[in-house]
Amino acid sequence: MNQQLIDLIKLLQLERLEMNLFRGESRDIGSPQVFGGQVLGQALAAACGTVEERTVHSLHAYFLRRGDFNAPIIYEVDRSRDGGSFSSRRVVAIQHGQQIFNMAASFQVEEDGPDHQVPMPEVAPPEQLPDLTAEVRKHLESMPAERRRFWSLERPFEFRSVEAIEAGEPRPGVRNLWFRLVDRCPDDPVLQQCLLAYMSDYHLLETATLPHGLAYRASEVMLASIDHAMWFHRPVRVDQWLLYALISPSSSGSRGLAFGRIFDRDGRLVASTAQEGLMRTRR
Repeated sequence: MNQQLIDLIKLLQLERLEMNLFRGESRDIGSPQVFGGQVLGQALAAACGTVEERTVHSLHAYFLRRGDFNAPIIYEVDRSRDGGSFSSRRVVAIQHGQQIFNMAASFQVEEDGPDHQVPMPEVAPPEQLPDLTAEVRKHLESMPAERRRFWSLERPFEFRSVEAIEAGEPRPGVRNLWFRLVDRCPDDPVLQQCLLAYMSDYHLLETATLPHGLAYRASEVMLASIDHAMWFHRPVRVDQWLLYALISPSSSGSRGLAFGRIFDRDGRLVASTAQEGLMRTRR
């Protein structure tokens, strides 16, 4: 298995300190603080560690403070309720004695019922598109040092953008990206969902910069996640190609809003996301 993928899986496997208390390692991915997707994926792993025979179907999270990637994170789970069909959990992430993140998640026993979904956008397949990281690295020399370091590090997954995004050119806040892990990973459905939560934080908020022609890679704008919501609709495999269909309906008050729909190659809608974040232009 790819070494970066082995490390990512290890990152999402928490140490249980007590019945409802977990500890997770942190990683430096080239950003000034802990990557939000790491905290999101680890918090979901902690919540799943307190639930049996039920699957997460939604989560709602808030990022409260910057995380320190030089220190571990403690996750405290509150078993809010276990009902006949649903279980509710609340997770608080603590670092250096302060809350940096909190999340509510809901789990459900498997049930049959009415089934419908929106169609997947008609886009070019990933095999016809260039690797996004390779394309961005062609412009490393012109990037600020902080962005150059972020894009220089190797990752255990790949993205391929359907649309060619040119810096400085305002365009509709719509974007489609294919993504997948670079290698096959274990079949564990909980791990697959935690990996999807981790990866869902990439490129989502950036969609809100498109109508303004702001170049995030050139540090023309500062982005920081405020909240993140996610709904899991159907089983998923993150080591197979998934389409992230993104749209930003609004930005105001130095905040950008973006929604995402995640489809598999068969056109099944497997998850939906929403995120609002701080979006400040740098003068």
